[in-house]
Amino acid sequence: MRASRPWLTLAVMSAGLFLAVLSTTVVSVALPTIGRDLRASPADLEWIVDAYVIVYASLLVAGGAAGDRYGRKGLFLLGTAIFGLGSLASGLAPAVGVLLAARVLQGIGPALLVPGSLTILRATFTDERQRAVAIGVWSTASGLALALGPPVGGLLVDGLGWRWVFLINVPLAGLVAAAAARFVPRLPAGAGASGASGASGATGATGATGVAGVASFDWPGAALVTFALAALAFATIEGQARGWGAPVVAAAFAAGAAGLAAFVAAERRRAGPLVDVALFRRPAFTAAGIAAAGVFFAFVGLIVYLSAYFQQVQGHSAVRAGLDVAAVGVSYALAAIWSGRLTGRVGERWPLIAGLVVAGAATLGLLRLEPGTPLSAIWWNFALLGGGIGLCGTPISAIAMSAVDVPRAGMASAVVNSLRQVGQVFGVAVLGALVYARLPGGAGGEALGPAQALAFTAGLHVALWVCGLVLLAVAALVAGLVAVPARRRRRPGAVSAQVR
Repeated sequence: MRASRPWLTLAVMSAGLFLAVLSTTVVSVALPTIGRDLRASPADLEWIVDAYVIVYASLLVAGGAAGDRYGRKGLFLLGTAIFGLGSLASGLAPAVGVLLAARVLQGIGPALLVPGSLTILRATFTDERQRAVAIGVWSTASGLALALGPPVGGLLVDGLGWRWVFLINVPLAGLVAAAAARFVPRLPAGAGASGASGASGATGATGATGVAGVASFDWPGAALVTFALAALAFATIEGQARGWGAPVVAAAFAAGAAGLAAFVAAERRRAGPLVDVALFRRPAFTAAGIAAAGVFFAFVGLIVYLSAYFQQVQGHSAVRAGLDVAAVGVSYALAAIWSGRLTGRVGERWPLIAGLVVAGAATLGLLRLEPGTPLSAIWWNFALLGGGIGLCGTPISAIAMSAVDVPRAGMASAVVNSLRQVGQVFGVAVLGALVYARLPGGAGGEALGPAQALAFTAGLHVALWVCGLVLLAVAALVAGLVAVPARRRRRPGAVSAQVR
């Protein structure tokens, strides 16, 4: 293999991750326009985001296990193809129902391509220093996608129309697939699965890896967790529109809770579970999982509804709304790059606590938002919010990795990555219910009148209180649960688990 080939592989894997993550935020500034064009309700708009993320989140661990069994390159190519097909269907959708179904299809793609991409990098870069650099570049692609999502979405919506938020993925996915077929090596089944597999569920509870570890795939577990997440998201989103006491909403909440309970019970009994629930008996791992969910609950949910605020309340165009919130994403990307170096110097605990506190304080600082507040008065709050969240990514992953034994590091990382996506699902759902609580049944994307703008802003204030307090509460939780493991973490193999 020529010396340049591993770096071409890195570029392709990073591009695949970039496309997958971009699709969670690029759509945020398109929602008001979609609402007007397709006559969508606020609940419909929330589902346009969550339909993608629910499938992505619930199948992420399953996708890693499937890659171990059937081969990572093949699953990466299949996932890229499904993502492109789902994007095409989304861009051509004539009605909300079709768009939601297409987003479900689109979400299957990253669940297949993302886990295998990091495993491929781990097998491609055999030198530990190069491997660490490669994983850092790969992780940075995620931050860049979050940073560029709103402004890119705004440019596409205003320049070509909202459909191009999805259609742009079709040629890009084609290019990624073609490059993967040409430059990415085909790994034998099971290669790269041992050790820490950053985003893939490569290992079973017993520590088995490769084909043996996934010989009996946990289809019941995958079905139960997908059903539970969908039911709970449905209840949260539809509760505002139908009423929280509506029979269908209550039934969905009950079904979701029962599904989660059944999932936990089934995973505890299964020899090779999709998720080893015993991981959550370790305080540091529990803290990392809760932090992952809490951080993305606040971050992605706020991106969606701050974008809506600038369009629906202040009447800005999609491209201007994207630029309005760009400070959040840019500071996130810059802090994410710096976070790895800082964590390497001082450990995981303090950067994570500092990031949560800064982000929580910045979120509460946005409570001074009113319908006519100029961007010049709040942009620095956006920068602090994004910077604080950006500090959290590397410490969360490092805490999760150092809290478990090396043979289970792959599953541990996959669970934490899945919890990030779960946080996004409920961030959009819960915050949407709060933001639109005083706008019963309406304002599915259109500009708001003065009274409605005040109602929207009041709901946004409640959402900001919730997000700020969640971030500060998670900081306190991390301070309590991670303190002792952080001091004792420097044991043989603990550091290498982060990069192998």
